[in-house]
Amino acid sequence: MSLLDIFKKRKSKEASNLDLSWMVADMHSHLIPGIDDGVQSMEEAVALVKQLHGLGLRKLITTPHIMSEFYRNTPEIISSGLEKLSAAIKSENLDIYLNAAAEYYLDEVFYEKVEKNEPLLTFGKNMVLVETGFLSKPHILIEAFFKLEMAGYQPVFAHPERYLYLQQDAELLESLAERNISFQLNLLSITGYYSKPVKKFAEKLIDKGLVKLVGTDCHNMRYAEALNRLPQEKYYYKLISSNLLNPSL
Repeated sequence: MSLLDIFKKRKSKEASNLDLSWMVADMHSHLIPGIDDGVQSMEEAVALVKQLHGLGLRKLITTPHIMSEFYRNTPEIISSGLEKLSAAIKSENLDIYLNAAAEYYLDEVFYEKVEKNEPLLTFGKNMVLVETGFLSKPHILIEAFFKLEMAGYQPVFAHPERYLYLQQDAELLESLAERNISFQLNLLSITGYYSKPVKKFAEKLIDKGLVKLVGTDCHNMRYAEALNRLPQEKYYYKLISSNLLNPSL
C-alpha cells in the first residue's frame, strides 16, 4: 500500500484527523507578535504555535513581512521578536523548533538591497522568500530573481498561485518554470480559501510539478482552523506524495 493510499484511507471530514507531520517544517507564517499583519499578541502567538504543533509540525520558520511602505522590519527587529516568542514557547515545554527568515516584498528597495549585497534573512540552503503584488507583474521580476541567483541565493516565489498576472500569462509562467526558482504554495489555496480561480491555478501548478515548498502562511487562528478542510481535497494527497523540500529544511 502506498503512502497516498494510507492517507486516503484516513481521509475524513472530522477536523481532528488532519496530520501535517509529513511536512515536518512549515516555512511560511507570521507568528511574531505585532510586527506585521500576523498575530498581534504573545498570547495569540503561543496559542497558534500550539495549534500547529498539534497538527504534527516539528519546525516553524516564521517569515514576517519586510515591505518598505508598510512593514519596515529589520533583521534586528525580527531577531528580537523571535527571541521573545521562543522564550514564551520554551515555558510551555513544546517540542518544536522555531526559527525566522522574512517574506520580502519585491520592489525597488528590495532590488537595491540585493544589488548592494546587503545580507538577507534566509532559511534552508540560502533560500530567500519573495512576494509581489497580486494584480500587476513587477517590471523587475525576472531581473530581481536573476540578481538573487547571482548573489548566491535560492529564490523562493511566495504563493504564486495567488497572483492574477501570473494566472493570465502562460509565457511568464513557463519562463519562471525554466529558472532555478522554487515555487511555494499556500496549503489553504487548494481549499478555495482565497478564491476558486486561485484554487484552480494552484491545482495547475501541482499538476505541472512546479511546487517545491508548501506553507501555512498562518496569520491568525482563523487560518489555522481553515487548514482542517485539507483532508477533503484530493490535491492535498497529491502534495503529500510530491517530492517537496519541506522535510529537508
